[in-house]
Amino acid sequence: MSIVLIRAFVLYIVLAFSLRLMGKRQLGELQPSELVVTILISNIAAIPVEDSSVPMIMGIVPILTLVCVDVIMSGIMMKSTRVRKLMIGSPRIIISEGEILQKEMKRLRYTVDDLTEAMREQQIFDITQVHFAIVETTGKINFMLKKDFQNTEKQDVSAGGSTQNPPSVIIRDGVTDEEQLRLLGLGEGWLKAILRENGVSEKNVFLLTSDSGGKYTMIKKAG
Repeated sequence: MSIVLIRAFVLYIVLAFSLRLMGKRQLGELQPSELVVTILISNIAAIPVEDSSVPMIMGIVPILTLVCVDVIMSGIMMKSTRVRKLMIGSPRIIISEGEILQKEMKRLRYTVDDLTEAMREQQIFDITQVHFAIVETTGKINFMLKKDFQNTEKQDVSAGGSTQNPPSVIIRDGVTDEEQLRLLGLGEGWLKAILRENGVSEKNVFLLTSDSGGKYTMIKKAG
């Protein structure tokens, strides 16, 4: 048991030193290349701890080698834009001037749920308030609101706030969410009337949101 504890302590020191060399990033902020190195290091470090017959050097050398490769690649990427784009990609715009770029979302394999979840994380509940959105190389989506909606949260607080729930997603990529339709108190008749009014079928709707009062926003699928 004492041997296992000693080996674990030594590997802890090596890992802490290695990650310190790689830089200070949270897990969600890791670039793809950094995430790969982190996963490999964790797997390699587990082998000498689990199997005492494996020499410590068989774990330490690969770990330090991966860290050196990561540091060298980081230096190369700082000097070469081409290598940096090849290794970590580049930010991609998915909403421009209030319009969702559906082809870009498909290229990035981002769904409507991914988009609305990212919006909610930044306290945005209405797609019509978004002017610009960009997907960073870490996968995080950053939003810029339209001028009319910037700093509205502070204004709402001073005015006593709003009691109405934010809009919910009714149709996402051609599929109706029956539960959300029911929770909003809107029936199938309301949905059919909206589709008929806009001259589209359900499968041709990329995104449809509505509040409980029936105020909706519809984005048709790109041709």
